[in-house]
Amino acid sequence: QIGTFAINFSRPAGQVIAQYYEFLRLGREGYTKVQNASYQVAAYLADEIAKLGPYEFICTGRPDEGIPAVCFKLKDGEDPGYTLYDLSERLRLRGWQVPAFTLGGEATDIVVMRIMCRRGFEMDFAELLLEDYKASLKYLSDHPKLQGIAQQNSFKHT
Repeated sequence: QIGTFAINFSRPAGQVIAQYYEFLRLGREGYTKVQNASYQVAAYLADEIAKLGPYEFICTGRPDEGIPAVCFKLKDGEDPGYTLYDLSERLRLRGWQVPAFTLGGEATDIVVMRIMCRRGFEMDFAELLLEDYKASLKYLSDHPKLQGIAQQNSFKHT
């Protein structure tokens, strides 16, 4: 009698299979280099974004924190004159998908932004994102009356 081995996912497994293929093709050392490059880009973005606003970071993209992602919220009590929804919308208009959304459970009042640094998102893209990020902040500073509209149409995890 042969047992079966099945894995049930709620999402397609294509990305998992692709990562496994990359691991087999590159070997442990090569795959580690690829992942470390993603962590370096994420940490760089977190360091640079920290200089641009009153943000509190939940994840700074460093390996000891988990995945190569940057996640932050506005510091409590700070009002930079824009919301993260506004900033997300401005970045979307410049071609970037950097979602702003509320957390779930007991934290539905906390709005965060998240940047995922995947393979292929290298330093040159990070620099372009930072340029557009700064341009978006300037626009929001120069046009304070146009803010607040983005929250109505923003991405929701619920």
